[in-house]
Amino acid sequence: MTEDNRAPGGPPQDDRRTAEFEPRNSVGPQGPTDQIVAGGPPSGPPTGPQSGLPIGPPTGPQGMAPPDPGPRSPYGAPQHTDAPGRPRPSFSPHHYEQPYDQQRHAAPSYNGWNTQQQPHPPQPPGGGYPAQPGPNWAPVPAPEPRGRRGPSTSLFLVVSVVIALLAGALGAGVGVLATGDHSGTVDLGSGKTSTTGAKNRDPGSVAGIAQRLVPSVVMIKVTNGTEGGAGTGFVVNGGYIVTNNHVVAPAVSGGNMQVVFSDGKTTTATIVGHDPTSDIAVIKPGTLAGRKALTLGDSDNLAVGDPVIAIGSPLGLAGTVTTGIVSALNRPVSTSGEGGESAFINAVQTDAAINPGNSGGPLVDSKGQVIGVNSAIATLGSQSLGDKQQSGSIGLGFAIPSNQVKKVAEQLINNGKATHAVIGACIDMSYQGGGARIATDGAQSCKGGTITPGGPAEKAGLKAGDIITAFDGKPISGSDELIMAIRAKAPGDRVQVAYTRGSQRSTTVLTLGAGN
Repeated sequence: MTEDNRAPGGPPQDDRRTAEFEPRNSVGPQGPTDQIVAGGPPSGPPTGPQSGLPIGPPTGPQGMAPPDPGPRSPYGAPQHTDAPGRPRPSFSPHHYEQPYDQQRHAAPSYNGWNTQQQPHPPQPPGGGYPAQPGPNWAPVPAPEPRGRRGPSTSLFLVVSVVIALLAGALGAGVGVLATGDHSGTVDLGSGKTSTTGAKNRDPGSVAGIAQRLVPSVVMIKVTNGTEGGAGTGFVVNGGYIVTNNHVVAPAVSGGNMQVVFSDGKTTTATIVGHDPTSDIAVIKPGTLAGRKALTLGDSDNLAVGDPVIAIGSPLGLAGTVTTGIVSALNRPVSTSGEGGESAFINAVQTDAAINPGNSGGPLVDSKGQVIGVNSAIATLGSQSLGDKQQSGSIGLGFAIPSNQVKKVAEQLINNGKATHAVIGACIDMSYQGGGARIATDGAQSCKGGTITPGGPAEKAGLKAGDIITAFDGKPISGSDELIMAIRAKAPGDRVQVAYTRGSQRSTTVLTLGAGN
């Protein structure tokens, strides 16, 4: 194997611009008197004593002379019969930002308005039109008082200079504070304490558990000339190390195996026993150098949401600690085993980060007890499980429950091999319906026949083609679930089995046998 990485299966904006040229000097709606200031005199000859024409009563609003009823152009516009070359009047735009009654306007010239030149009457003080005995002309406002002028430019200059001086002084102060006194040394303080020796942590904290357990977790390197890899193991009672079968598989047929401790020291090891069916193996190191054994906990007491800690050598990084929770229990997982055999695990699912190289390492609870052996990860690229896939953790890791590990490891240490509970019937792994079906005659996957003569299934009355729907009171939805439920039991256990035969439903009790 090349690496220990088995993987599981409003409205639009108005853009008109005439508003800025419209008069803004009115304080309210303009009255009729607003028009005569910008316009010139009426198109007829001026009336009054100087002109010799009678003064008639006004017919329009007060302060405005009525238009001449003669054939001249409308009021406020030059006639088209003017003599050539005579200048036309000019208008002052109403765009000053002040009230209308405070505007100053130059008195318009009479030139170009009549065909007969008239002498210029004397101008009143302050500009405007000639004084008339009648109300034919609106008076021009007096100049704006000088006393209402705003602040002078000199004042703005003085204020600007003061602000600039203040800003410069402030900048210089900040510079001094930032640079400090270069004549001496700068002490930024220190986070160090006077405590020497090991870092003391609460024994129940993650750091405290890691300090105790990491020295007893090892990296296992295996090569056999054609393949190799690295995994994890941990020390148990008797001076043994428990790991996964697929970690040591390359060394089964004469490969080399090396154990690397957390402090970097190494030693050799030999295989005591290995079980492809459960994916558990036990090895014996040349020395432990005083490493303590880890305690196996009771995986049956786990609950979803319990905190867990994974310790191992992911990607060859020894002594890596990750944390998470128990995400699920009794998760059916199958992995590719040695020699093409499959290992079936009734797994503890966790979201603690598990990567290739974590296989064989301990999954511990908040007390520091081992409640599982990390064995498989799920990846996005494949539906299969196991560490064959070179993919990182996606929060789906699976561990063999500690109770199953204890049972198998003890058998391997004491007997050199492990036995498992069997029902004495061949299960059809290709069946896609609900439940698990006992294979029919002629199935190639059944080495000893569909029903073992004299075995537990035959004694319980089961036959080929029966569909098992419940095992030990738990519903069975597929073949994998049935196999894992059987593996979780021990030989000699009595269990109740529910099954269907055709349209008939029945139950029976069988005593589990022993098999490899």
